[in-house]
Amino acid sequence: MRRIVTAALALALIGVALASCSNDSPSPIRIGALYPLSGPQGSGGREEFHGVQLAAQLANTDGGVDGHPIQLSTLDVPGSDAAVQGVDAFQKDGIDVVLGSYGSTISAPASAAAAAKGMLFWETGAVGETMAKAQGNLVFRFPPTGTVLGQQAVTFVEDQLAPLLHRKPGSLRFAVANVDDIYGRSVAAGALKQLRADGLNLVGRFPYDPQHWHFRQLVQRMAKVKPDVLFVAAYVDDGVALRRATVKAQLPLLASIGTSSSYCMPEFGQRLGPDAVGLFASDKPDEATINPEGLSPQAAALLKRAAAVYQEKYGTEMPAPALAGFSAAWALFTHVMPNASAMTPEAIGQAAQSTQLPMGSLPNGSGVSFGAPGSPFAGSNVRAAAIVEEWTGVDQRETVWPPRLAEAPVSALPLAG
Repeated sequence: MRRIVTAALALALIGVALASCSNDSPSPIRIGALYPLSGPQGSGGREEFHGVQLAAQLANTDGGVDGHPIQLSTLDVPGSDAAVQGVDAFQKDGIDVVLGSYGSTISAPASAAAAAKGMLFWETGAVGETMAKAQGNLVFRFPPTGTVLGQQAVTFVEDQLAPLLHRKPGSLRFAVANVDDIYGRSVAAGALKQLRADGLNLVGRFPYDPQHWHFRQLVQRMAKVKPDVLFVAAYVDDGVALRRATVKAQLPLLASIGTSSSYCMPEFGQRLGPDAVGLFASDKPDEATINPEGLSPQAAALLKRAAAVYQEKYGTEMPAPALAGFSAAWALFTHVMPNASAMTPEAIGQAAQSTQLPMGSLPNGSGVSFGAPGSPFAGSNVRAAAIVEEWTGVDQRETVWPPRLAEAPVSALPLAG
């Protein structure tokens, strides 16, 4: 991994100019983009970065920031060990505003390094509770936190599923399984927090090693506590393996709900086929499943515009990472930076704190309102949109919650296996 980083830095930063600039053109605004474009998180990292690129492209088409084109300088960080080196490289290159980073394990060291150097870090996709504590107005997280995704999963089961199951929420038996790393612990903590707050029945916790899992034995332990609802925080490989193990063991679940990085991913459904049908995912929205009627007219029009360009360029609809990256970057480029008194980290941070947009103002259903430094939600966008999707068929998902963004009712209950 370190050899990859060293080679990348030896080649210097990859300048991605999204607008040509002649000598008499306005000077570009240079922004760092720190994403895993290769390695285990490369697939989602590339998608999120493509969304960021698209936001810069469309913003530049519309005139940039007060006539100044946005220029992205991109660095591939395959893993957490590359994050600090990447931030150092940006600083040496004179870049003091950085977007990243898709992965929670990358976001933690990257945001801390950026804040320590007086740089602004704008997280576009990572959900784990790994962001550096806001130092002034330098660290911002645009998407919902992992805690929020875990909490909303439990709330969805209480408010939406329990009535459909003809059960009182208090009679349901919940189990929580999570990959035992920064991401998994963060999302699981959200579910556990909501379970405790609502006085629900937690019958078992099942953390597992992210590198070496033994799901046959884990499911045997689950069977002993007889859960009705299984909450899962996993990545794709382990999420698929765990689901296969529960099906093979015929674990009699009424429902199972997971979160980002697994249950929401198209690959998850493709690999599981019929065994994915009836599962739920608490996640960020994507183009295919968001209801545009829950957006403002301007946001719906922007979604249509961005989706057409994305389809032409990549031959597919915008997945959740791409839409998250696009929406977060668009908010920065078109709502925050134009209102900054200067293109410095401090001034942009102050502009971010003063930006207020209602829910549905952005193409992924989000609004904008950042928690103030020192508050419990410091630097986090408290108007970040989150949804619950249901796997309604093989390779088919539909948003079923919240009502504002839902495109279909819940259709596949109870869950078999």
